[in-house]
Amino acid sequence: MNRPDHDARYRRLFGNPIIVAQLLRDFVDGPWIADLDLEGMVPLPTKFHTDTGQRRESDQIWRIPRRDGTDAYLVLVLEFQSTSDRYMALRVNTYACLLLQQLITEQRLMPSGELPPVLPVVLHNGEGRWRAPLAMRELIGLPQGSPLWHWQPNMRYHLIDVGAFSKADLELRKSLPALWFRLENAQDAGELVLAANAVFALLAGHPEFAAARAVFIEFLGAALAPLDPEFRIPDDWLEASNMLLTRTEQWKQEWLLEGRQEGRQEGRQEGEQKGRKLGEAALLLRLLERRFGALPDWVAGRVTAADTETLEEWGMRILDAASLEDVIAERPAQ
Repeated sequence: MNRPDHDARYRRLFGNPIIVAQLLRDFVDGPWIADLDLEGMVPLPTKFHTDTGQRRESDQIWRIPRRDGTDAYLVLVLEFQSTSDRYMALRVNTYACLLLQQLITEQRLMPSGELPPVLPVVLHNGEGRWRAPLAMRELIGLPQGSPLWHWQPNMRYHLIDVGAFSKADLELRKSLPALWFRLENAQDAGELVLAANAVFALLAGHPEFAAARAVFIEFLGAALAPLDPEFRIPDDWLEASNMLLTRTEQWKQEWLLEGRQEGRQEGRQEGEQKGRKLGEAALLLRLLERRFGALPDWVAGRVTAADTETLEEWGMRILDAASLEDVIAERPAQ
């Protein structure tokens, strides 16, 4: 998938106040959410939000009315890097302070003259899991119990790490952000189609999500391009759903056929019986790599050492397995 296009789709999707409101309700849990008028969210300029003085398009600021007539402010950071930013807590602390300084300059304080509350949220969609500290306190080198802790900043941010959510967890959530994350985390065409159908069902009844619908169609097209570059998703939701279900089965058959042909070609260089086994092993390794990505070193040894019957059994598991270990498992004792 083209990464710049993918990141731009993220920014477009989470530039929609309705979807940001759903993100907060579904992924930033807390009773205080009920005190916010999420339908009244307003985006603010982010020209002051950067370490270098240049605007970062992936960082967003939202003003959110509160039920008591005052405002709260959401600092939403969309982080696309595959590695964690160790100093993210410092970064969001800087953003929050710059925002508050701007509000002082613009005389947009609470009636009492106090500063309004700020909620920093980091949405990470990189390939690796987020490992960075969530609070400023974790970045400061002081021993436990030091009296200097009394004067140290301790802002923390709420993390939404897209890849850390399980399939079962996301299936329980019905918001558009949760469906987007299901699409992001889909392991094969089957999971992608199930998530897509859930998206179709939700968007069909919500014309106000027209802009989001276009982004979802673009994302699905990009996600399915490796399977079939010529495939185009119809505008009609029902037609698109039926077409995806049909094409998924076709893709599975084409995938298996392609792998068998490659395996047989390599197997002809060996003797008939040995060649068949090597061909099936080569096929299985290709399918495993295509299904789960780069393989650990131990997999090749297990596969090449397995007999033909075991290879066939593992090959039957590959389409429905949730993990590599679900395929390459010990055969039960007879």
